[in-house]
Amino acid sequence: MTALQKVRGVIARILAVFLASGLSVIGAGTLAGIEVWQAAMIAGIGGVATVIEGLSRAFLADGNLSEDEINAVFAGADAEIEAKKAK
Repeated sequence: MTALQKVRGVIARILAVFLASGLSVIGAGTLAGIEVWQAAMIAGIGGVATVIEGLSRAFLADGNLSEDEINAVFAGADAEIEAKKAK
């Protein structure tokens, strides 16, 4: 996998995290009196921040992001989104 393919894949997956995080809190946000778009933005940004932090930490370890490290970070983000949905 080339570096460009890796970057495109990470960007696409970050967008997916943003959407999954945002959609998971729309109902909760409306119950709290927050506008739907605001609740989705807050959750989406939080999910993206979690992924970027994980990718940054993996990169700091050795100056390289392997596919396994990238997959592990996104798997952790998915588990976190699912846990929030369950609450």
